[in-house]
Amino acid sequence: MKEGVRKKRPAGAILSAFKGGTLYTRLSFVFMGFGNLARGQIVKGVLYFLAQVVFLLFMIFMGGRYIAHLFSGNLGTRLSGEIWNENLEIFEKVKGDNSFLILLYGVASLLLIGIFLCVWAMNIKSSYTTDKRLEQGEAPQTFKEDLHTLLNEKFYAPLLFLPFVGLLIFTVMPLVFMVLIAFTNYDYAHMPPGKLFDWVGFKNFSSLFSLSGGATGFALVFLRVLIWTFVWAFFATFTNYFLGLLIALLIQRKGIKLKVLWRTLFVIAIAVPQFVTLLLMQKILDGDGILNKLLGTNILWLTDHRYFSIIPRLMIILVNIWIGVPYTLLMCSGILMNIPADYYEASRIDGASPARTFFSITLPYMLHITTPYLITQFVGNINNFNVIWLLTGGGPVDNLYYGGGSQAQSTDLLVTWLYRLTTDQNPRYNVASVIGIVIFVISAVLSLVTYNRTASAKGEDTFQ
Repeated sequence: MKEGVRKKRPAGAILSAFKGGTLYTRLSFVFMGFGNLARGQIVKGVLYFLAQVVFLLFMIFMGGRYIAHLFSGNLGTRLSGEIWNENLEIFEKVKGDNSFLILLYGVASLLLIGIFLCVWAMNIKSSYTTDKRLEQGEAPQTFKEDLHTLLNEKFYAPLLFLPFVGLLIFTVMPLVFMVLIAFTNYDYAHMPPGKLFDWVGFKNFSSLFSLSGGATGFALVFLRVLIWTFVWAFFATFTNYFLGLLIALLIQRKGIKLKVLWRTLFVIAIAVPQFVTLLLMQKILDGDGILNKLLGTNILWLTDHRYFSIIPRLMIILVNIWIGVPYTLLMCSGILMNIPADYYEASRIDGASPARTFFSITLPYMLHITTPYLITQFVGNINNFNVIWLLTGGGPVDNLYYGGGSQAQSTDLLVTWLYRLTTDQNPRYNVASVIGIVIFVISAVLSLVTYNRTASAKGEDTFQ
């Protein structure tokens, strides 16, 4: 019988408990822990009851007020400031509402409601389980037995409790908060506590994708940044992958001596922190840098905005190759060593050329194994902040194509543009949140759709 209850969905199990449970179980729907207290399970019943009391007190004195603001159409009505006190003849500070805190505490309160509903369902399940034990002539489970079960059969629960709480606080809550910011007018002109911000619905989304404003309209600027983001992610991913694979094949070839030495040299390149390499390359490629002095030229490698900033963009891709190829080389070397020799032996017997062997055996095998890696790298490069920011800072500035108050620059990716919108002298957190949502949607859709259509997902243990 317990197994039957366990296999049901939560909503179905709660409905079954209400229909088939005793009066004690039904009262537990309203008074948490009642079913346990009535059966002598004092500790468990008291804990459930205290959880309900604490939750209700929190909602009455704090949480309910913030949730009401979330759904009332405003995020505060009273401004902070100073008023003149006629009796004391002084200005007194008046503490008003803080839209930021109202939204933050509102999200936290909603999250707490979700946690409370889980505890409420556990309370019902506990009482209903006791009903079934009594029907079968068994005694209610004691607190000592519950504790023994929790530390043995269900040890995963206390083990994962702290990581789960951390996930809610540091991942889920900020993510929900950021999404909600996209539906407000939170920017420099509406900065708490001196000013309030409010809900604006989908206005920020319509502004981002609006075609008004001519050549520098926000939508066209967004499209240009998006196209460059995809171009960068494509070349940053596949140049590193295929060049790393090519070098790995060259080192792997028979007759090549000092294989360990060549691999060690690439490992040394990895050992240098990435930001150190990027800062060094930025100095080398600067207008007054070492490269121009050695060549006797005056080329603006990182700041030339002519021809759609082609030179800075090309330099970014080349520097990224220098940084990324060693990682791909080591990964590909390990996989190449594990390709079954029978495949190559069969190809030699059939008279296949080296090129045919590569395209029929080596490359398909590598792609079968590394497709998840390629997807991860592509999505990671969409959000690759370090390379762009440390080399060019998103520049150079090109007001002809990136004006209109968008604050975007020629080599900005969506993620660096988002960062600039939040750190500029006139921050636009609402627009940055919209861009963050767009980045998430693009990354999630690309990852899920691409991976589910690959041979790696359809046949994980097979290679043809």
